[in-house]
Amino acid sequence: MTRSPAVPGGTLILDSEGLAKAVLRDRTVTTWLALARADDLRVITSAATLVEVVHPRINRPALEWTLSRLVVEPITEPIARHAADLLADAGLHGHKYAVDAMLAATALAAPGPVTVLTSDPEDLIPLCGGRVAVIEV
Repeated sequence: MTRSPAVPGGTLILDSEGLAKAVLRDRTVTTWLALARADDLRVITSAATLVEVVHPRINRPALEWTLSRLVVEPITEPIARHAADLLADAGLHGHKYAVDAMLAATALAAPGPVTVLTSDPEDLIPLCGGRVAVIEV
């Protein structure tokens, strides 16, 4: 009998605060990451999130180690167009909510069920329209 390849059972997404807390080995985020691995979930972030999380005080080696353990999803044209649609549907402006919209579009394109760890649930919930679980960290 041939075994089928393992397929992840969903996706855990880190926004900039989730990623920053993972770099700092925050207990709550570390627990979520351990549970995700135990449940064979994909752990991802948006490439746009890197722009938010990189700053002079971040521990770059710890960031690089953390990034090596997850997938950084690119911002493709379809993701960007979907993000623009999400902003329009939510009545939000791209200038303030662009990165959140790109993360939401990335979440909506990911294999479900999807959970987003964020510091901005009030921004992501309207963008995701209740189609993903949004957890505040």
